[in-house]
Amino acid sequence: MNVLSRIIRVLFFGVAIGVIASLLAIAFVDAIKWLNDLLFVTFHSRQSVPAESAVRGLFFLIPALGGLIVGLLIRLIADQRPHNPADVIQAVQSAKSIPAKTGLLTATAALVGLGSGASIGQYGPLTHLGATIGSAISRVCKVESGLGIGCGVAAAISTAFSAPIAGIIFAHEVVLRHYSLRAFAPITVASSTGLFIANQVFDRPALFEVSVVRSVFAPEFFAFVLTGASGALVAVVFMWAILMARRLSDRLTLPAWLKPAIAGLCVGVTAQWIPEILGIGKETLRFAITPDAYDATELCIVLAAKIVATALCLGFGFAGGVFGPALLIGILFGAALGHGAEFLYSDLYSGLEFYAICGMAAVTSPVIGAPLTTILIVFELTRNYELTTAVMVSVVFSNLVAYRLFGRSLFDRQLAMRGFDLSMGRDKVRLAQLRISAYISTDFVRGRFNDDLPTLQQALLKAGQNEAYIVDDESRYVGMVTLNQIVALGQAGNTGKAHACARDDALRFSAGMSVWEAMEAMEEFIGESIPVIDDDGRLLGVVYESTLVKAYLQMVHNLRAEEQAS
Repeated sequence: MNVLSRIIRVLFFGVAIGVIASLLAIAFVDAIKWLNDLLFVTFHSRQSVPAESAVRGLFFLIPALGGLIVGLLIRLIADQRPHNPADVIQAVQSAKSIPAKTGLLTATAALVGLGSGASIGQYGPLTHLGATIGSAISRVCKVESGLGIGCGVAAAISTAFSAPIAGIIFAHEVVLRHYSLRAFAPITVASSTGLFIANQVFDRPALFEVSVVRSVFAPEFFAFVLTGASGALVAVVFMWAILMARRLSDRLTLPAWLKPAIAGLCVGVTAQWIPEILGIGKETLRFAITPDAYDATELCIVLAAKIVATALCLGFGFAGGVFGPALLIGILFGAALGHGAEFLYSDLYSGLEFYAICGMAAVTSPVIGAPLTTILIVFELTRNYELTTAVMVSVVFSNLVAYRLFGRSLFDRQLAMRGFDLSMGRDKVRLAQLRISAYISTDFVRGRFNDDLPTLQQALLKAGQNEAYIVDDESRYVGMVTLNQIVALGQAGNTGKAHACARDDALRFSAGMSVWEAMEAMEEFIGESIPVIDDDGRLLGVVYESTLVKAYLQMVHNLRAEEQAS
């Protein structure tokens, strides 16, 4: 009965999140498409307006107006910034939930920005929306928040790409950062439910369709290696461009709510000559893998413009993702390489599609830090084993180069810039979230400024401790006296006052320190306890070395229990 009850709970939890996240993801994508048509963002909607119409002259203002609305919406969020997948990762690794208000405001701002043609991606907001739904349902069901967030993320990715396996792997690879036995079942159910809703109920089309029937020739694998290595350089340029645009935005003395409108205006003006940079670029994505649609020069121009436009939009405060733009930038880059490969390989050339998809994977995987997910998305979208093999080669070398030059992903770099460094592992992250104020003990010997040494000695012997902490009349910390020190002074005939013998050069903690910082500071510590001092120099209490060791062991136990489903 316990096993049956467990199965029912897992099914209910995964299906509930999968259905709601999938339905909202579909509504979100359809709303973007409707707004794009309404606001003349898509190519065919623009073509429907006569060339002599005055409306055409106002197209450049649409992204700016969208940016203005986005800026006003962002002001309603608690920390006045749009949230993204980096915040989802931080919430899971900190064992915290995602506020529903923040999630809904971010999704609304993303919808407005994408609908008005901002050069941002839809998959980041979808991921955050799915995580918000999963977190909310976790609170209702009183389940660990990270479990619900993983389910919501998997359902959103599965719905968006019609790739359930990729959704499962993405949730574990990027968000959870481990392959949890406890999380695997509900995440699988949620991802499968998302696919069922998208394909069976609504018959959603695939992101793009590639029917590749050619074979890959052995000499071309060297080209795929070069595609991966050079794609990493494009990815690094893209990620640095976003960070640099953010720094530029921070230096501007304009109100924060006005900055998205400035970025939108720049995009709108540029789109008068390069309309491919507008929105999520689905039309451009399909044209890029169509032979003779673009030549190599046009591909490079659109590629450069898309990098600058996306960096500007994200850096100046639009709520959007990097996944979609990375896909488009990668395909443009791969298609440009494909033109050169056709000239180089001649009869051994496998086709433009191979290079475009390899370029897409080579750029996208290091940006989001998900090589396995990227490979699986390609395989589930194309069902082509040879193409997937070529993609694997490109992804391996792309991540190898990008990791050395930039790091694991843009999300990790953004978190590190906030002081949330995942490079040392999940245990460090958890310990960095714990404050030593939670482990302060008042069970210690407190000596007064003018206490004599024999009095302190009696207090220490009665308490069975070796260290006494001396404070003045206002409880400000003066220093520490040990029992051995008092005995040695007594044998020498010194029975003076406590303050005259107190050492103030011993290790001390501040109340705001994390457990990780405390453990690093204790690397060469020898003793029983460490005093904790507030900003005014007052002694709050002590932290025993054994207490911090127990906190560390408990954290490790919790992580292992989470991973092993115990």
